[in-house]
Amino acid sequence: MLRAALFSLAAIAAPSAEQAKPATNIKDPVCKMAVTAKSMTATVRGREYRVCSKYCGEALQKDPDKYLEKDGSVKAEKK
Repeated sequence: MLRAALFSLAAIAAPSAEQAKPATNIKDPVCKMAVTAKSMTATVRGREYRVCSKYCGEALQKDPDKYLEKDGSVKAEKK
């Protein structure tokens, strides 16, 4: 019983997972369509990116270097 209580306390005291930085992009990194604050997001390297669809989110997560600069900015927004 004491072991269960200690385990519960340890779980409560453990630091929570780090929050991803919120999305700020205005173009989908994959297809370059306009996105809004209500668009779905995909998390890559601890940062959220707005995407237009589940497909684009999966493509971004699969190959982020193809769509993102080294600093995390969206290549589609550079021009």
